[in-house]
Amino acid sequence: MSPSPVTSSSPFDTDAPVLRTERTILRAWRADDLPPFAALNADREVMRHFPTTLDRAQSDAVALRLAKHLHTHGYGPWALEIPGVTPFAGFVGLMRVGFDAPFAPAVEIGWRLAQAWWSKGYATEAAIAAAQFAFDTLRLSELVSFTVPANVRSRAVMERIGMRHCPDEDFLHPLIPPGHRLRRHVLYRLEADALACGTR
Repeated sequence: MSPSPVTSSSPFDTDAPVLRTERTILRAWRADDLPPFAALNADREVMRHFPTTLDRAQSDAVALRLAKHLHTHGYGPWALEIPGVTPFAGFVGLMRVGFDAPFAPAVEIGWRLAQAWWSKGYATEAAIAAAQFAFDTLRLSELVSFTVPANVRSRAVMERIGMRHCPDEDFLHPLIPPGHRLRRHVLYRLEADALACGTR
């Protein structure tokens, strides 16, 4: 059964589930996450596979949208905390696909971490926890993920958690203009029985 939507007035004030792994905590967003999130979104290397970096106002708007999804649905892109290391490393989690796509309706699993926390297994570890929540608590039968073909780091995380690339379903992202170098996306799918457990 899906968690009941919360009714508090602020998306930063929510009783959405907190997920814990060996090294990470996936939690609700807080107002003090906004500055490090803005720094992450202003980093050209982090945003290499997105159309542009974000300024502070744009970043805050994204954070509010992600927090609101978590607040409204009881699941979403959780803020990623690494206890004893950093209070905010980025986000990992689940989100309803919000654009017109051949594979929609669907729930996407995704992540975005600051460079300092790349190549340490945090994204994989947290993504496994988010996927387990999707399958065990939300009772979803499948998750999707997508990115540009050149985003090898993100694709590696997808593959480490057990996702499979579906080449016949690669698509042109409708929110990216025709002719843009980032318009073509690859699609991955994950079913519950394919989830890799304990992989970093």
